[in-house]
Amino acid sequence: MIVFATNNAHKLDEVRQILGNSMEVLSLKDIGCNVDIPETADTFEGNAWQKARYVKEHFGYDCMADDSGLEVDALGGEPGVRSARYAATADGQGHDSEANMDLLLTKMQNITDRRARFRTALALIYNGDEQLFNGVVEGHILTERHGMGGFGYDPIFQPSGYDLSFAEMTAEQKNAISHRGRAIQQLVQYLNSNK
Repeated sequence: MIVFATNNAHKLDEVRQILGNSMEVLSLKDIGCNVDIPETADTFEGNAWQKARYVKEHFGYDCMADDSGLEVDALGGEPGVRSARYAATADGQGHDSEANMDLLLTKMQNITDRRARFRTALALIYNGDEQLFNGVVEGHILTERHGMGGFGYDPIFQPSGYDLSFAEMTAEQKNAISHRGRAIQQLVQYLNSNK
């Protein structure tokens, strides 16, 4: 059993699908953690460790936590660690995927270099050990939304070598190649070799 430090139901479902029956995954809600754990670091890795260590220190559970985001080359790596709150107000309020996509597409108008990547840092605290796993998937930003699946920026991100956006793929297709899927596969290999 392990806690996944997230309140994002989409992320939780994705992780549970990838891990299958190999491990029971609890959410923050499942352990009674109703706090919006701060993510104040300026890197994905720093934010992932903040969340994992918060759960371990305050609730005592082995825990994994990720921080993920989209990096667009032509925008100097934006939205980066601010991916979830890219279109938020100046005080940091707001977590709106549609507004985030609208802002990104507006900034990308008339830009031909559309290279981008999704990046995940996955921190694990398990049996007294700490490990960090990273996953990256390269691709590009589409000029408009495609597909109804997925979440976040999935409708406007097309991974390299595919003619579908993440939002047009099945969960199984996306999980096999996604940034989070790649990081979790490393985590699974680590757990299997340390049983």
